[in-house]
Amino acid sequence: MTDTPLDTAHAAMMADDCNDAARLRFYERMADAELYLLLEAEPEGDQISPRVLEHDDQSYLLAFDRAQRLASYAGDAAAYVALSGRNVAAMLEDQPLGIALNLDVASSSILLPPEAVTWLRQTLDHRAGEVEAHIESVMPPKGLPENLIEAIDAKLATATGMAANAWLVGIAYKGGGRGHLLAFIDAIPRAQDALVRAASEALTFSGIEAGAMDVGFFNHTDPVVGKLMKVGLRFDLPQMETLQNTPRMPGSDPDAPPILK
Repeated sequence: MTDTPLDTAHAAMMADDCNDAARLRFYERMADAELYLLLEAEPEGDQISPRVLEHDDQSYLLAFDRAQRLASYAGDAAAYVALSGRNVAAMLEDQPLGIALNLDVASSSILLPPEAVTWLRQTLDHRAGEVEAHIESVMPPKGLPENLIEAIDAKLATATGMAANAWLVGIAYKGGGRGHLLAFIDAIPRAQDALVRAASEALTFSGIEAGAMDVGFFNHTDPVVGKLMKVGLRFDLPQMETLQNTPRMPGSDPDAPPILK
């Protein structure tokens, strides 16, 4: 099996214990990844019974970033549920459990203690404050590190159908204040919170202070949008061709993780 993004990020993190950026990138890849959580039995509605590994007086849930890896560990008939890494972290709130990732089946095998899972959950739960400010002028973005640009691009590549596109610009506000703005055009209202979280995570996992970039939402008819398009850096979001009705699975709602039995 070829290396996965988690394998690559794990190798970079382990190669340099002092590299904070590599450690943040590993946790970002884990949050974004679809993880296959090993269960004792098939899910019952929103309730699941994960298999627990006991090691050195600590309990861990067993998670794998490929179904084949779970099968290699537990067998083809093993019960599992597929959840995003962020949903697994959210599910473990108030639970003294760590995560055993890819245990014994991949180069990225690692035991993440409960405090690491708590840190990840708290980091992902960061919510940006809302302010109202008036734009005085816009200019090309300047001085932002390349890893932030790459992080924004990676985050928005998964935001299918949430907005038409986004533009990163430098900004000056009336009454003083300068910074950068990530402007989403024609975002659907119910997706705005998710887009703010995606932008916030791009900053956090790039090791950059949250105040380095604001987020705004604009209709394509707003007069300022023409200015954004002239000087901004464009990010295209994938668009949804058709909507399909699929059965609701445990963990499919990011705001309602499954319940441990």
